Amino acid sequence: MTYYTGSIAAVPTANKQQYVEHATAAWPLFKSYGAIRMVETWGVDVPKGKVTDFYGAVSATDTESIVFSWIAWPDRATADAAWKRMENDTAMKTLPEMPFDGGRMIFGGFSPVFEQGSHTGAGYYQGFTLAVPEKNKAAYVEMASQGWQLFKKGGALGMIETWGEDVPHGKQTDFYRATKAEEGEIAVFSWIAWPDRDTCDAAARAMEAGMGDMDMSEMPFDGMRMMWAGFEPVFDSGATS
Repeated sequence: MTYYTGSIAAVPTANKQQYVEHATAAWPLFKSYGAIRMVETWGVDVPKGKVTDFYGAVSATDTESIVFSWIAWPDRATADAAWKRMENDTAMKTLPEMPFDGGRMIFGGFSPVFEQGSHTGAGYYQGFTLAVPEKNKAAYVEMASQGWQLFKKGGALGMIETWGEDVPHGKQTDFYRATKAEEGEIAVFSWIAWPDRDTCDAAARAMEAGMGDMDMSEMPFDGMRMMWAGFEPVFDSGATS
């Protein structure tokens, strides 16, 4: 089963091109370790939240932008072996210096619980992260299935929901603090692929109008702690390899 390494980082806005160059240089190495795809997306519509948001998740400053990224692996065993190998691989030292503070990046390993459509032709992504009670996993997947029907109707190309399997605690930041996770809750890392931002925005307006009477208390998680934003791809190995 496909397994994902998901990450969120704060990158100085002035270093955008350096970041793209770093990702471009890193991909051949990840590919040699067994990765099957790498996608890096740059925040272009990142709202401030009342309880949580992407800025707080990575302690971003006003001069930094949010990057939402994932690496796809054929399975968890391949991913685990790759990360272990990287620790001592001298090839890692040949990569350009990271143009951001890696100490504030949050990351983890995730397994898909819902997948529909594809990324092919995606020019825009909505990225999400949240904490879901482990006991509500089935209910969350069912909600995702229902949501996909609405997103697909609005023009979405694909949707992937992934469930935290190996999400470490960090010294400065991590997914638990980002989502204010409570005991018994699991980090979820998800995205929806759209052909472009206009299609996404139009669908969002239509769905918002149709959800006015929805009882949000029925959601299988605390929606106030969910964060989402709009991102444009700046590197996609699927489009270059």
